[in-house]
Amino acid sequence: MQTVNESGVDSYGTAGNENLRETYVAEGLFVGGEIQVHSWEVDGTVVAGICPKDSPLQLKSDDTAGPGSKVMLHRETGIINLGGEGAVEANGQSYVLKRGDTLYLGKSVEEASFSSVAGDSKFYVLSYPADKDHPIALCEKAKADPLALGSKEECNERVIYKTIHPDGIQSCQLMMGYTELKPGSVWNTMPCHTHLKRSEVYCYFDLAEDSRVFHFMGKPSATRNLVMANEQVVCSPRWSIHCGCGTSSYSFVWGMGGENQDFTDMQVVPMAELK
Repeated sequence: MQTVNESGVDSYGTAGNENLRETYVAEGLFVGGEIQVHSWEVDGTVVAGICPKDSPLQLKSDDTAGPGSKVMLHRETGIINLGGEGAVEANGQSYVLKRGDTLYLGKSVEEASFSSVAGDSKFYVLSYPADKDHPIALCEKAKADPLALGSKEECNERVIYKTIHPDGIQSCQLMMGYTELKPGSVWNTMPCHTHLKRSEVYCYFDLAEDSRVFHFMGKPSATRNLVMANEQVVCSPRWSIHCGCGTSSYSFVWGMGGENQDFTDMQVVPMAELK
């Protein structure tokens, strides 16, 4: 079988920094009182930042003139609250999300209303096409079955929270969760790998204003880096590695969409092959 890659696999190595960021990075998603949407052709990926203040914000699948256009039409949606307590109303029911809670909306949900208790909610939204309807489900952070990994010696002590996955909230192709690095740890997803069956999206958060994460991408033999600030999002296509190192500890939401939901289906890259 012949595999034809997207054009980015041939052009990223010679692209300038601005062009690289325009292609793979979404900035300015979290604006008070607004909905901001960004999409990539890779696996039909859509991300959004929703920050309600004094009044609710509506996300609609048929809002062709507004910022929520086509986000939910024939799609499934994962939502993680990165800010203060808020609520999402969908299909006539309200779901309260505290910081770190995850809500899943299936393809039958055509609109949702987002509100904030104290005006500081930050809803991060990740959406993929869906061919089957799954029920709405809420996973509180306290019930997300945290997994501790890494070591101080390798500077990557971290806790992984898996929320939308085969053993958690059920979905068509969307997998979602987040990782919190311990103080003093800075590396994520190292040793790095690729996913030839699915792409991945990282939303970095809990970064101080003067801190940065150096996110590495590209083919293992020709890596590039993107400098990520707080609440910026990066898309990693199937052919690309994805890992990062920060100037301080941080957290990131990870999400995947594609052909399968097998966490072990990855191509680990030996350190000696990285260039």
